[in-house]
Amino acid sequence: MKEKAEEKVRKEAAEKVQDGTTGKADGSISSGAGGNDRGGGMKRRNFVRLLGGGIAVLGSGIFIYFRPWKAPDLLKGAPQPRRSLTKDYNAFLHIQPDGMINCYTGKIEMGQGVITSLPLMMADELNVPLDRIKIVMGDTELCPYDAGTWGSLTTQQFGPAMRAALAEARAVLVEMASEKLNVPVNRLEVRDGIVVDTANPATGISYGDLARGKKLEKYLDVKPPVEDHTEFTWVTKPAMRADSYEKVTGRAIYTGDIKLPGMVFARILRPPSHGASLKSVDVSAAEKMPGVQVVRDGDFIAVLSEDRDRADEAIVRIDAEYSFDELQVNDRTLFDWLVNADSDIKVLRSTGNIEQGRKLSDNIFESEFHDGYCAHASIETHTALARFEGDKLTVWAATQTPFGLQDALVQEFGMPLEKVRVIVPFVGGGFGGKIAFQQGVEVARIAKLSGKPVMLEWTREEEFFYDTFHPASVIRIKSGTDKSGLIKMWDYHVYYGGTRGSETTYDVPHSRTTSYSESKKSGQIHPVLTGAWRAPNNNTNTFARESQIDIMASKAGIDPLEFRLKNLKDENMIACLKTAADKFGYKPAKAPSGRGIGIACGFDAGTWVAAIAQVSVDRSTGRIKVERVVAAQDMGLCVNPQGAVLQMEGCVNMGLGYALREEVFFEGGKVFTNGFDNYEIPKFSWIPEIECVILDRRDKAPKGGGEPVIIAIGAIIGNAVFDATGARLYRMPMSPERVLEAIKKI
Repeated sequence: MKEKAEEKVRKEAAEKVQDGTTGKADGSISSGAGGNDRGGGMKRRNFVRLLGGGIAVLGSGIFIYFRPWKAPDLLKGAPQPRRSLTKDYNAFLHIQPDGMINCYTGKIEMGQGVITSLPLMMADELNVPLDRIKIVMGDTELCPYDAGTWGSLTTQQFGPAMRAALAEARAVLVEMASEKLNVPVNRLEVRDGIVVDTANPATGISYGDLARGKKLEKYLDVKPPVEDHTEFTWVTKPAMRADSYEKVTGRAIYTGDIKLPGMVFARILRPPSHGASLKSVDVSAAEKMPGVQVVRDGDFIAVLSEDRDRADEAIVRIDAEYSFDELQVNDRTLFDWLVNADSDIKVLRSTGNIEQGRKLSDNIFESEFHDGYCAHASIETHTALARFEGDKLTVWAATQTPFGLQDALVQEFGMPLEKVRVIVPFVGGGFGGKIAFQQGVEVARIAKLSGKPVMLEWTREEEFFYDTFHPASVIRIKSGTDKSGLIKMWDYHVYYGGTRGSETTYDVPHSRTTSYSESKKSGQIHPVLTGAWRAPNNNTNTFARESQIDIMASKAGIDPLEFRLKNLKDENMIACLKTAADKFGYKPAKAPSGRGIGIACGFDAGTWVAAIAQVSVDRSTGRIKVERVVAAQDMGLCVNPQGAVLQMEGCVNMGLGYALREEVFFEGGKVFTNGFDNYEIPKFSWIPEIECVILDRRDKAPKGGGEPVIIAIGAIIGNAVFDATGARLYRMPMSPERVLEAIKKI
């Protein structure tokens, strides 16, 4: 019998990982910000960590877990992390004498396109030409504090704060012009950065002449309104990405491209498992290598060399022995492990009475859906460069949270906040995975120990080992419909995956949503690090919800689109569904129809989305080919339609990965999936025909556009497979083996 694909991956990858009660490090698998309190080995119960203490909440019910940070005594009296954006509009801009305007944001650019969309908003708010705006991003010394770039929040949350600041700056400049020109404010108007007397257009004064390169000192008690959407010049017009040329030509600078005089490359001794603790270590063989320096702080051990290859050679010469304390779970037993754990149980939402809903239902449906761990698989691995100059530390890092890293460095070294600077160049993909900044603290520790500028680039194996994976989860749904196809009961249970997207969505009189999460009694549940993964867990919840909707529609003998519309009252969602159907040229049919068409809808980051897919299924191999995807979204004001469409298309392509192939194999704390040879991300040959529609809502507040479409991809593919074959898939990824198993059950 031919070996299953996942068994092959597990067998091949296991050869790279030491089993048993002791093992030797090969330097190819990674560690934490030290692993133990200060070093590479980790206790199983302590490895859910990174930096800082407690839990960071991302969106609805999504968490990144941090181990308690054991700060040295010298941290007493150290600055506390900042909590809010500044109210001083000067923090957002600086006007140069020549009229060029530097605009500052703590947000970073990792491919999502805010380097383009934010200047559009800035130019409109200040009434200046777009080419007069220079955006400065992710520099803690120059930019206003920002919690981080995640959750599709840049446009919908930072955008209004920035626009309000620039509106005040514009009003202050007009008042300054009024005094200079001796003209009433109500006669003045800003045209291309020049404040003009409307009664005498030849009379005016530029922003540059008014500011003269200095900070604006005046503040307004009554804040002016932001620019009305009917007055926009740049916003809502398609704009080419501002970073296209640099990235296409290879001139874009990422952290790993930076070179400093005297810089060395570092590799860190890593444990072979998340359940490993260092017992003994011999570094003598590495120390004897020419051009190699070994630094150590407890169990935190690193090798340094001016030659990156030499550092790679040195790390494998360290002889390390470990003991192991593993969780007794693997990728085959994971879902039973999750549902059988002692959990904290919380009812998140409840309407009506579930038992009453059951009595009103003529048909009852019970389903269980599974979703495994997914890696972010960013092309750029976690990278950082650190330099101490006197009493100042500068760290360049590929992270989504520069200010979070700055605060962690302040804690680590007990330094004043103003002496720690974090700079984020372009980031080569994040998707939530680079909210963590472990490498930034690691490299600073090494720089402190060595007295040299240090570059730390995680290997691909390290990246997979320490990635904060999309959490695996189990979704159990009990639902009921009456004879006419109206949903009367909806009882939704989500285990350990997060509740973003777990809303009922449909108009159901008797519904309940229950979350099961880690308790003190259960202890650590996930054997690997988990965190935000593009539209955190909304992918899983939408897959489960929309699959269940299709199951009910099929039983009722009602077309899947008609069934949704019949059970919806949300006009925004209805509009998205109808728009997608019109664009697709959808014709009603009861599923399974043999056509291979799947529908799904959902809500994420303030945006409504609906999508339709057409697939073909090879019944002999189980392979799914997605032929076409149509997506429609209502995201309020769309700042840059071209950028928004690029994000929608990117969501479709990335969604193919989690839906069809991306899967992490593990045993206890040993992660077998460690590279692109055994973790398959979408290929160009997978890409379907994609058509996107953005509903015109320019009179509404802008919402998130970086993630919504991705939530529907697993659902539309699963529903399309059912429509094509009659086989229902309850687990992602929908691998060929699982498709064949489902077909056999028909």
